[in-house]
Amino acid sequence: MTASKPLAGHNVTLLLLVLAFTLSISDRMILSILFPDIKAEFGISDAQLGLLGGISFALFYAVLGIPIARLSDQFNRKWIIIISIVIFSIMTALGGLAAGFVSLLIFRIGVGVGEAGVGPASQSIIADYFPPRRRGFAMATLMLGGSFGMMLGFVGGGLIAENYGWRIALISVGLPGVLLALVMAKFLKEPGRGTFETQKAEPPPPVFTTAKVMWANPAMRHIVAGSVIAGLMSYGLTQWLPTFFIRTHGLSQSQTGMVMAGVFGILGAIGALVAGKAFDRLSVRGFQYGLWMLAVVPFITIPFFVMGLLADDLTTAMLLFIIPGLAGNYAFGPTLAMVQTLSPVNMRAVSAAIKMLFLNLVGMGLGPLLVGILSDLLEPQYGSDALSVALAYFSLIGFWGSVHLWLCGRAIARQQVTQVELLQAT
Repeated sequence: MTASKPLAGHNVTLLLLVLAFTLSISDRMILSILFPDIKAEFGISDAQLGLLGGISFALFYAVLGIPIARLSDQFNRKWIIIISIVIFSIMTALGGLAAGFVSLLIFRIGVGVGEAGVGPASQSIIADYFPPRRRGFAMATLMLGGSFGMMLGFVGGGLIAENYGWRIALISVGLPGVLLALVMAKFLKEPGRGTFETQKAEPPPPVFTTAKVMWANPAMRHIVAGSVIAGLMSYGLTQWLPTFFIRTHGLSQSQTGMVMAGVFGILGAIGALVAGKAFDRLSVRGFQYGLWMLAVVPFITIPFFVMGLLADDLTTAMLLFIIPGLAGNYAFGPTLAMVQTLSPVNMRAVSAAIKMLFLNLVGMGLGPLLVGILSDLLEPQYGSDALSVALAYFSLIGFWGSVHLWLCGRAIARQQVTQVELLQAT
């Protein structure tokens, strides 16, 4: 084995982790396609729907992510992932038995608790299977689970809900995770830690020490900030786009699922892979060039997205959504890879969890809630168009995230950290 080649078995490992991420996103995102049915049955507001799809899940998902990640830096990551899959799958299925808003809220909290163990442990395993200059594409491949999960949740959830109701949809999407957990127990292999790093792997330090190390690195500060803001926009928009298509263009749940899968699922998957490969190639010269590429993307895509939201007919909207759809997941893989590459070996899972703490509390927790509140506030003025206007205003925060990605690249350039130097440092 050379330092430029992944470990044996990396394809099987990556496939299993993609499947795990797919089910976690499916169980997370299916609720948004069910919003109209849940709103009608329970008689709740858009803000309450935003609470169900946002902070109720994200609070426990983010907070528990750090202690679970610390366990991942010490103990077997394979079994942490498997146990987490079983928990979030069962909790998703139990959501179909909810008696009202409060009980559904509790079950969604349980989904967040289960999913907290999947991300950091998966990213840490990938970092030990792939060398640094191949991690961007590997992480982007992992992020395909986001697109696949969106398609499964939206298309499968929409079709099942339309024919059998939203409760059966939750049960049907939740239970397959238990089967995946059994498959992973047999085929997922735990790699050695620090496979491609020259530094000696030390025991993981306290969480506060890891946080201080991250804060002391300007590049790390900006990559986390840029990721959080990108997540705020992404989660807020994605949770509400199905409702937008249903309210504004009169689509059924199954039609909405197909639209979301085609434009933001398939195109998003293609865009994520292209962005991951482009990031790796640009980063051969220095990681700053890949980051500057990421920073430019929102300035191209957001204007098309806003015009699509405000378009009068569905055909025009769909055409305008093509470019934003391609860029839907463009930053996730490269930013995850950068956090792993900038982190010491014994801090990787906790570094990922600290980033995810802020990403999920702010992004997943506040994004859907803020869009729901903004929609309620704009309703007296815009009526049935309030949600589309709210989404258009909300998308503008993507420019803020670009600033941080640019500053991250500048910080790396100032430190004169090329890829070779970073490999030597880690």
